[in-house]
Amino acid sequence: MATGAARSAVVLVPAGLMLLLGLWGIRRRDAVWRDEAVTYDMAHRSLPDLWATLLHVDVVHGLYYALMHGWFAVYDATLGPALGPAFGDAAGTAIGLRLPSVAAMTAAAAGVALLGRHLAGRRAGLFAGLVFALLPIVQRYAQEGRSYALVCALVVWASYVLVRAAARPRRARWLGYAALMLAACLLHEFASLALPAHGAAVALARLPRRVRRSWAFAAGGVLALLAPLAVFSTRQSDQLSWLTWPDPWQLLTFAGLAAAGCLCARVPVRPRGPIGLRALALPLLLLPTVLLLLLSDIEPTYVDRYVLYYVAGFALAAGAALAGLPRPSGTGGATRARRLRAPVAVVLVAAVLLPVDVHLRSPDSRADDATSVAEAVRQLSAPGDGLLFTPSRRRIWAATRPQDFRGLRDLALEGSPVTSGTLYGTELPGAAIRARMLASRRIVVAADPAGQPLDTNDQERTKRATLRTAFVPCTTRNVRGARVTVYARVGGAGGGGHC
Repeated sequence: MATGAARSAVVLVPAGLMLLLGLWGIRRRDAVWRDEAVTYDMAHRSLPDLWATLLHVDVVHGLYYALMHGWFAVYDATLGPALGPAFGDAAGTAIGLRLPSVAAMTAAAAGVALLGRHLAGRRAGLFAGLVFALLPIVQRYAQEGRSYALVCALVVWASYVLVRAAARPRRARWLGYAALMLAACLLHEFASLALPAHGAAVALARLPRRVRRSWAFAAGGVLALLAPLAVFSTRQSDQLSWLTWPDPWQLLTFAGLAAAGCLCARVPVRPRGPIGLRALALPLLLLPTVLLLLLSDIEPTYVDRYVLYYVAGFALAAGAALAGLPRPSGTGGATRARRLRAPVAVVLVAAVLLPVDVHLRSPDSRADDATSVAEAVRQLSAPGDGLLFTPSRRRIWAATRPQDFRGLRDLALEGSPVTSGTLYGTELPGAAIRARMLASRRIVVAADPAGQPLDTNDQERTKRATLRTAFVPCTTRNVRGARVTVYARVGGAGGGGHC
């Protein structure tokens, strides 16, 4: 009984900790940032409208949007109506967006713990799961309405099935491994970079030829089934045009974890199966990110969340190293100290990370806050005012709270996001936008904050020039990642510059 409870605790304790950390501050003051707003918008389109949009843009996230469409169909009919009256509609939106990611990261923490237990014993599994749950980057994406937590969970569980298949090869296990990896890759194509890491683990373990051949067939099948999506998505490569050279802080985070993971891997670990812990942990930690960086040298593609699952490799190495530390000998006080060492270490690490964890649960931890933008527009506008988004892709700020924009006329909009099959809608030519602006007495402008790069297309240049020459700013409200300004017309039809 005690042994069974101990085995269960290895998984349940890290999973429980991850669940608590995921639910802590999940509302983030009801702030929703632009990528989450895209998820909300796409998940609430009908399936035919979603399909029509994916043919033009964001096909790489198509499966995730379809899953979230099904999730919100259930959530909006059950839990959402209960949360709305209790906490407000904004809270219901934020919680609905993030609960699937919390559940996915909880499953990922359980998978890391199982992997550690299978590869290096109970203590290693427990520590690996706890390390994984305490990592700030894990907590960040556990509370984000995007696909990255789910991809991470699928890669972790695929890794677990891989080591089990290597130990006792069965067709069902190889099919399960292929299914998990294919699901991860269909959710995000860069999950395919976990396949070279798994291949390196298989090679380093010097497995029998039939096992290597089985893995190669499974991996080849995943790539073959992924190929049509990958080829089609190249038509939408303009979506990555915003990427430049990798963010220095993201690189520093990876470099720190990579160095620490390599040091941890020096601690001796007794092999418990055909694939050793180091043979899996180090390739998973290093290869996906390194390969993505090499791709970025050809065309910028690196963002750390695209290969978030690399942190599982670090957690495995760190967990095994913590489990392999020499234990104090003796009885009495030494024994009590040994028993207290793990909980004390967890408490100390949690205390050190507390400021970071608190920051992650504030609106300031993300690029912008669509909820605050919508509230500012509602408070500063009046019925009949004109409305402009600059640049046009910031129209996504209206997706989660369309009621705050009712009564305003979107002066640049030609086709709505749904009818045009796009993320942000289509806009009129510059001359038509200028004519609409000049016919307006007041315009509310939701724009990027000062100092951001300016789009140079005809529509954006026209918006800026017309505001500069024919309008005066009345009031500005700065919110996280945005600036909402009310402009009044100078002279001409309907104005004399009165705010």
